[in-house]
Amino acid sequence: MAVWIQAQQLQGDALHQMQSLYGQHFPIEIKCVQLCPHVCLSKCLCCVFVHETHVLLVLQSTYDRCPLELVRCIKHILYTEQRLVREATNSSSPVGGMMDSMSQKYQQINQAFEELRLLTQDTENDLRKLQHNQEYFIIQYQESLRIQAQLTSLATLPPADRQLREPALLSKRATVEAWLTREANTLQKYRLDLAEKHQKTLQLLRKQQTIILDDELIQWKRRQQLAGNGGPPEGGLDILQSWCEKLAETIWQNRQQIRRAEHLRQQLPIPGPIEELLNELNSTITDIISALVTSTFIIEKQPPQVLKTQTKFAATVRLLVGGKLNVHMNPPQVKATIISEQQAKALLKNENTRNDSSGEILNNNCVMEYHQTTGTLSAHFRNMSLKRIKRSDRRGAESVTEEKFTILFESQFSVGSNELVFQVKTLSLPVVVIVHGSQDNNATATVLWDNAFAEPGRVPFLVPDKVLWPQLCDAINMKYKAEVQSNRGLSEENLVFLAQKAFSSSSNNPDDYRSMTMTWSQFNRESLPGRNFTFWQWFDGVMELTKKHLKPHWNDGAILGFVNKQQAQDMLMSKPNGTFLLRFSDSEIGGITIAWVAENPNKRMVWNLMPYTTKDFSIRSLADRISDLNHLLFLYPDRPKDEVFSKYYTPPLCNLSECGCLLSVSCGRSDSMLDTDGDFDLDDTMDVARHVEELLRRPVESQWGGQQS
Repeated sequence: MAVWIQAQQLQGDALHQMQSLYGQHFPIEIKCVQLCPHVCLSKCLCCVFVHETHVLLVLQSTYDRCPLELVRCIKHILYTEQRLVREATNSSSPVGGMMDSMSQKYQQINQAFEELRLLTQDTENDLRKLQHNQEYFIIQYQESLRIQAQLTSLATLPPADRQLREPALLSKRATVEAWLTREANTLQKYRLDLAEKHQKTLQLLRKQQTIILDDELIQWKRRQQLAGNGGPPEGGLDILQSWCEKLAETIWQNRQQIRRAEHLRQQLPIPGPIEELLNELNSTITDIISALVTSTFIIEKQPPQVLKTQTKFAATVRLLVGGKLNVHMNPPQVKATIISEQQAKALLKNENTRNDSSGEILNNNCVMEYHQTTGTLSAHFRNMSLKRIKRSDRRGAESVTEEKFTILFESQFSVGSNELVFQVKTLSLPVVVIVHGSQDNNATATVLWDNAFAEPGRVPFLVPDKVLWPQLCDAINMKYKAEVQSNRGLSEENLVFLAQKAFSSSSNNPDDYRSMTMTWSQFNRESLPGRNFTFWQWFDGVMELTKKHLKPHWNDGAILGFVNKQQAQDMLMSKPNGTFLLRFSDSEIGGITIAWVAENPNKRMVWNLMPYTTKDFSIRSLADRISDLNHLLFLYPDRPKDEVFSKYYTPPLCNLSECGCLLSVSCGRSDSMLDTDGDFDLDDTMDVARHVEELLRRPVESQWGGQQS
């Protein structure tokens, strides 16, 4: 209830947004219902009970046959309330300035909508006035025709009668014709004034639509793209949809007004420029609504950007103006097709692609559904599967995991009693198709680079071949935090280490790397010097290892990680014997090693354990391995190891002090496990952890049976 309490304290536009979530479909009283069988049944409480019971019965009758709709409704309300509360809370935080800026922008948009509403109401009043005056004009015109008919009929009368009646009719005709001439000019002026007002409205509509579609919606799509790299969620579409619906409603009202003005002109043609003006207005308003409809057909949930064949995947497309334009009255069908980068380019150039595709997707048709409680019109593709893929000829050194495809979603529907028919299309973010899990690493690199460095309005799917090192740092730091699910990202020291690795440099100064650029080839095409893997492959291995086995230790700050062998030696030599640190292996993908300082018969040395990998940690955890190694005493710089790792130790199977089996195993072999290069050679010797693993593999009875007997 904490969020609900905070939601009730919202103010201004946020409060109005929160209140608009509730209605007959979900009364706000539901949030306050707390039935208790032990309350004192006073008259007041009984009245409250009756009211609350009525509210619950209304809710039951609404959703009795469609409980999933109730789930969607509640989920939508809770999500929106949390977002509004979060935004209100953030406004008082260090990012409050940004939130204030957003609030000002939203206020400007809402003010523009209010201005459009007033302009539309004004032209509606003018149109009604014009219609009333024109109807009276037609009545008077009919009167002039009647007078003319009477004058014509005078020819059949005797001269005396004709002379008696003709002057009055001529005078009346002159008066009516003079009035008609004046009124025709007035009507023409009314029409021109109305057209000018419509021009002003359409100019403001275009401006408002540009802000919403070219700024706000494009920014939402960019956030969605960065979310694919682990950036913050792109946020809901509710505000954008409400704006787009207001646009649709205002555009449609003005379109109907322009059509009514054209009908009045056809009903009473008056020579002048109004016909050309109305044609121009009608063309403009049609362009505006076409741009709105085609731009608001979007992908709410993107398909996976690394797409494996023969694997089920999902996606959701949504039409933000579908409910307002009553598209759901005849639900359209959406089709999904996979196309190549070249086909996507041709599509955006409006070239004839002959309905080509680059593969076959199963379950690729879906009917759009309208959810009345949320007002959304969307198509949920839940069980698509890429059956086969047709690859194009690769360029130069490009590998299959660098080839980009996209999912094309397309549909057709009409609005306004089939007045306008729209063919809408939208492309997913680039996808890389793989056929084996071993390709996932390199495919992810392609997606990461594309998501991070794609520019708005690009030709599909061009990205720069090289980027500044700080830009790449932002991208990999975002990815690292998301993959490891940690607020502890990469520090400046970590990024300097990565720069040294990427550029084969020894400089420890971050400023030396700020203007350096890294090419795609350096990132994931060329192997690091002296290695058989690329920079990305090494970094991705670190992420995978940390995500699967080291996350709590990384979050605790126990893993320095990004430290090379020489740096580890320099750091440890000034520390007491038994001080150790954890660093990621330079020589092995997805490995972590323990470096520690110890006394050699001749001198103190820093030793390095052979790297542990996922395979090792699937047998025994890092904390347990550190616990097993008695010569490790202090985590760098000076923290007792048990203070750091004991909460992660696996509880012992028995009291070790009573059964010295494990203790006897761990004694007397530490010297033989250290080689002259400072590394453990696991091919020749086994460390204590290996002995413990062997014991743990045996049945408990066989481990302790000899002592029990």
